[in-house]
Amino acid sequence: MEKTFMEAMDFRHACKIFDETKKVSCEDMNYILEAGRKSPSSFGMEPWKFLVITNEELKAELRPVCWDQPQITTCSHLVIILAAIDSVKPESGEVERKFKRREMPQEKLDFYMGLYSSHLANTLSSNENIYSWTAKQTYIAMGNMMTAAAIKGVDSCPIEGFEKEKVEKILKLDLSKYQLSCIVPFGYRINEQSTQLRESFENIIEYIK
Repeated sequence: MEKTFMEAMDFRHACKIFDETKKVSCEDMNYILEAGRKSPSSFGMEPWKFLVITNEELKAELRPVCWDQPQITTCSHLVIILAAIDSVKPESGEVERKFKRREMPQEKLDFYMGLYSSHLANTLSSNENIYSWTAKQTYIAMGNMMTAAAIKGVDSCPIEGFEKEKVEKILKLDLSKYQLSCIVPFGYRINEQSTQLRESFENIIEYIK
């Protein structure tokens, strides 16, 4: 039974170990991945790629370079979220292609290409700067995937604890195209979640009138 949005927010927690006997269905996994695919991004560039790993040997190889966290090997599906590098560069042709998905006259296309290049001149000046920009956006997709999972009663855990270069080497990534941003395993909890602790609404929210 699907949960409401707020029920999902209460259900979701950083699951530290999953039930290895339970697997997420293809239908539910595709629902989760669609939430990531449909996530918003700056200029609509969708600067990400999602690698879905179910191979147990590969998960076992990755675990030691992910701080030996049990989530890596006990989960049903391990999603590696990559931040795009090359495809957001104007000279790649991908930026223009994505703008062209919305029909527009050449004059308007030229305007958008010029705006993109000038507005992001510093951001696009190096692969390091590009990674900083695109990696931030991947967290929008990850957040949406985790909430979508919770709606389906699927657990998850956002992971930043890894040795980036070693994970990238194991995955044989072309770093000029994509770099590792974050990792999120999906599966079903084996232990009850602890009490959710959050600051009060009043401590977090401030209205400015």
